[in-house]
Parts: sequence; structure tokens; C-alpha cells
Amino acid sequence: MQRPIQIPGKGTNVLREGRFSGRNQIYHITSATHERITLFSEFAVARMVIQSLKREDEAGHTATMAFVLMPDHLHWLVQLKGDRTLSTCVNSVKSFATRQINAAYHRKGRLWQKGFYDRAIRREDDLVSVARYIVANPLRKGLVRSVREYPHWDAIWF
Repeated sequence: MQRPIQIPGKGTNVLREGRFSGRNQIYHITSATHERITLFSEFAVARMVIQSLKREDEAGHTATMAFVLMPDHLHWLVQLKGDRTLSTCVNSVKSFATRQINAAYHRKGRLWQKGFYDRAIRREDDLVSVARYIVANPLRKGLVRSVREYPHWDAIWF
């Protein structure tokens, strides 16, 4: 008799099972705000998160290939460059952004949900398609009529 498939609950360790951090590996990361609050609708708050992504790149830990910051979550196409694990890099971005935003807005508390979703991009995967999927999120969600109208995304030229 087959057991039913169980979906992991929020905050479980199941998201980390089988996670491998490979140098030069490319990942599609998705991370949501705590309780899906639309914190990133405000321009200045969104720019602080984007600065956190750039900071991780400038430190040589990652190379951002594409990202979009939606009102309540982040999609990040990133290549690991240094010796840090994927979890360390993502947590660094989330932690720095949280400290900056909390200080600027005199707030306390969590900004992000625990954990994140990741998908390793294999050679046979089409990076251009993944990047297009990421940056087209605001269009699919009906936030804009053209991706050019949305201010919180970027992608390297493929």
C-alpha cells in the first residue's frame, strides 16, 4: 500500500534536504516576506533589498544573473562564486536587508519567511528561459503592462 505524499509545512527542514552548494553552480532562489506582507511595494524598501543582492556580488560570493523583487517575494537567478554555501549567501542577503530596513523605518521583527526555495540549474536547462520567467513575473501578476515599467528587476545580457 502506497503512503500519501505529504507537503512540508512552513519552517520545516525538508526544504534543506538534498541541498548541495556547488561553486559556480547556478540556482533559482525564491524567498517570500514574513506572512507575505507586501513590504517591497515601497520603492525605498525595495532598493535596500536590491542593494543587499549587489553587496553579496561585490563581496565575491555570488554573481547575480537576474532578479525581480515582487511586492512580497524575491526571485533571484544567482551563481555561487566563493566558498560560501548557498544557504549562507541567501541568509546574508536576507539578514543585511532586514537590518537596513528595520533601522531606516525604526521597526523590529522579521522581514522574511524562514528558509527559501531553490532549484539548481543544470546545463541542459535554458538560462535565458529561466531569466525571462523571473523578470516577467510583474507582467504575469498584472502589476504592469510591460516589463520595462517595473523598476525592481535586472538581468545580465545572455
